[in-house]
Amino acid sequence: MTIFCIAEFKNQFEKLIKKNSYSSIEKEIIDYFFDKEIHQLISGTRLNNSDETPFIKKRLNGSGGFRLYFLLLIKEENIYLTFLHPKTGSLGYDNITDESKSLLYKKVLECIKSKDLYTVSNQKNRVLFSKQKN
Repeated sequence: MTIFCIAEFKNQFEKLIKKNSYSSIEKEIIDYFFDKEIHQLISGTRLNNSDETPFIKKRLNGSGGFRLYFLLLIKEENIYLTFLHPKTGSLGYDNITDESKSLLYKKVLECIKSKDLYTVSNQKNRVLFSKQKN
C-alpha cells in the first residue's frame, strides 16, 4: 500500500505540526494509516457512494481532534490524503462546506492524473514527504 498526498495536505500538516497544541497529529496519522491493510482504513464518513474509490472524512483524536479527508483507490491499494484541519485551538474551525469537499475531491483526482503528488512515509515515527517524479 502506498500513501500519497496533495500539496494542500502537506502544507496544512507542516503548519499544524509547528504548534505545540497540535503536536499529536503526527502520531495520530502514523497510528491510523501506517502498517495497516487498505480494507482497515474504510472507516469514517464516506462522502461519495463508491465502494472501489471511497472519499472519506475521518475523525482523528475524537470529536474535538482533527478531521482528515482522503481518497482510497482500493484496487491499486493507494491512499491520497487531501486535507486536514483541527476542530479546536487557534487554527481550529468547524467542518468544511460541501462545496469545499467537492473541490477537494476534484483537486485530488486532478493531482492523481497529473502526478502532482507527494509520497508520504513513516521514518522513525516521523511523517516525511517526498515529491513524486512525473
